[in-house]
Amino acid sequence: MEIFTKPTVEQFFRTYIISDFTVSDDEKRIIFSTNLNGKMNLWALDVPDAFPYLFAQVDQSCNFIKIDKENRYVLAGFDKEGDENYHIYALNRDGGLPEKLITGEPTEKYFFAHLSEDGKRVYYMTSEENPRFLNVRIRDIENDQDKLLHEGETASTYLAAVSDNEATHVYMSILGNTYNKLFIKEDSETYYLVPDPEKTHMNHSPVIIGNESIYFPTNYESEHHYLAKFDLKTKIFSTVKTIENESIQQIKYDKKNNAIYMCTEVGVKDHLYRFSLDTNKLEHIDLPIDVMEKIHIGAEGNLYILGESATIPQNIFQSEDGKEWTQLTNNRVLGVRKEEMVEPDVVTYKSFDGMEIEALLFRANQENDNGYTIFWPHGGPQAAERKFFRAIFQIFLNRGYTIFAPNFRGSTGYGSSFVKLVERDWGHGPRLDCVAGIEWLFGQKITNRNKLFLIGGSFGGYMALLLHGRHPEYFKAVVDMLGVSNLFTFVESIPDHWSTKVERWLGDPVRDKDRFRRDSPITYLDGMTKPMLVIQGAKDPRVVKEESDQIVAKLKEKGRDVQYLVLDDEGHGFSKKENEMKVYQYLLDFLEQYQS
Repeated sequence: MEIFTKPTVEQFFRTYIISDFTVSDDEKRIIFSTNLNGKMNLWALDVPDAFPYLFAQVDQSCNFIKIDKENRYVLAGFDKEGDENYHIYALNRDGGLPEKLITGEPTEKYFFAHLSEDGKRVYYMTSEENPRFLNVRIRDIENDQDKLLHEGETASTYLAAVSDNEATHVYMSILGNTYNKLFIKEDSETYYLVPDPEKTHMNHSPVIIGNESIYFPTNYESEHHYLAKFDLKTKIFSTVKTIENESIQQIKYDKKNNAIYMCTEVGVKDHLYRFSLDTNKLEHIDLPIDVMEKIHIGAEGNLYILGESATIPQNIFQSEDGKEWTQLTNNRVLGVRKEEMVEPDVVTYKSFDGMEIEALLFRANQENDNGYTIFWPHGGPQAAERKFFRAIFQIFLNRGYTIFAPNFRGSTGYGSSFVKLVERDWGHGPRLDCVAGIEWLFGQKITNRNKLFLIGGSFGGYMALLLHGRHPEYFKAVVDMLGVSNLFTFVESIPDHWSTKVERWLGDPVRDKDRFRRDSPITYLDGMTKPMLVIQGAKDPRVVKEESDQIVAKLKEKGRDVQYLVLDDEGHGFSKKENEMKVYQYLLDFLEQYQS
C-alpha cells in the first residue's frame, strides 16, 4: 500500500558539506570540517567507532586541519563570515575552543604550509607587510620566535613542500591559473624544477622523498600533467610516468610501500593510481565515488579519501588495500536512496567553430518532469562541471527540471590548450559555446525558448548576466549568483594576492579597454529584459557586493523586473545551512513564479 509521498525538497536540504579532513598518525581519530550542526565546525570520529562528535565550536569556514604527530595538539585555520582572511589557531588534543596561534589584524591572511616532524615549528605564508606577493615565515611555537624565510617579489609565492630534515623548501610562484613556477633556494642560488621556467606550464603538489628527490605533477611541454622528478643532488629534471590522455592533479607518498598515489582528472571524473617506485608498476585503484577531493595516506599505508558522486554526497572512505572500501561517514539525503536520484548523461556537441564540447545532462524522471530545463554555466572559469553532488541539482530534478551543464572552452579536464582558451576571452568563445549548447538542446527537442531558465554562480553568474544581455530571446528568466557585472570594477576589487593573475586571466583594463567593455555584462543592460534574481554574499572577497549592487541598481533604474537577495554573513558561497536553505527556497519560488 502506497502511504508515503515522493521525497520533498526539505529532505535534500538535509545533506551537509565536508570540506576537509585529516587523520591522526596512529589512525585512531579523524577530524573533519563540516556544517553538520548548521554552521562550519570541526567534528571528529574515533576509529572504529565511527560516531561523529563535535571537536571544535567555531561557526566559521576552515582551510586546513593538522594533527601533531605525537597527538599533543591540533592546528586549524579559520576565517570570519566567509571573508577568506584565514588565521591559524591551536586546539587541545581533545578539542574545545580554538586559541590564537598565528594571527594579526582581521584584514591580514595567514596560510598554513607545514608543521615540522617534531611539532615545534610552523611554516606559513602571510599578507602582513607584503599583501600582493606574500611572505613565507617560520614560527617556533615553543619560544614564540618568528623569522622571515622568503619574501615574495614578482608574484604571489607559497611554500609548497618542506623536506623531513627541513633543509629543502620548495616554493611555488603563481603567475596565473595556467602558469606557476616551482623552485628551491640553496645559499644564494635559485633552482627551478623544470629546464625552462619561462615556458608557460603548471605544477601541482610537490613531494620531497628521502631528502633527495622532488616528485611533482607538471604539464611542462605537454598537453596533460605527468609525474616528473627533480634530483636535488644533480639538479636534473626527468619524466617519471605519463598516463595517456589523463592529467595528474595530486600525488601522495606512501612511505611504507615506497609508492606514489596519483589522482588524475579525466573530463567529469577522477581516476586513482598507485605507482611503485621500486618496480615502476602502475596499478589502477577502483574508487567508490566519481570525484576525489582529497587523499591521505596513513603511516601503515592505509588509504583515506574524501569524495562524492552526482548521487552520493561528500563522504570519507578508508581502504587497507585499495580494493575494498569502508565508508566512515554517513552523509546522505534524508530518506532518499541513491537509486531514487538522477545520474547525469555525458553528452557532446559541436560549437560555433566545430570544437567539441562535453556537457552533463540531468534528465528529470518522467513522473516528475515539469517540461522546463535549467541551463547551468559553471564557475571558475578555469574549473569544470563534474560529477559533483549538488543538493540543488537533485532538488531541481525532484521538482521536475532537467539540467544542462556544459564544459565550455576554458574548462579543466580536457588538456592544457583547452583550459587556456578562456584567457583574455571571457565573453566570446565561452559565450558562443553556451549558445551552441542551447541550440543543441533545441535541436534535440529537450527544451525550447519558452521553457528554458538560466542559472549560474561566480563565473557562471557572470556568464548568466552576459547571456541575458546578449541573447535574452533564449530564456524565460535568469538567476545570477555572485557574478561579475563589470570587468573594469572587478579587476580593481580582487584580493591583492590575485593581482599577478589578472594580466594573463583578463588583460589590462587600459590597453584592452574595448574588449573589457565588450565582455562586461553591464554594457548590455538594454538586452536584460527577462525577470531576474540576483543573489550575493555581503562578505564576498572574490566578487565583491558592489558587482551585484551596480547591476541591480541600473536595472531598477530602467524599471526591469529584478529581485535582489543579500546574505549579510556569507562570502563567495553559502556555508551556513540556514542560509543555503533560504537561498534554494527563494530560487525555487522564483522559478515557479515564471513557469506559466
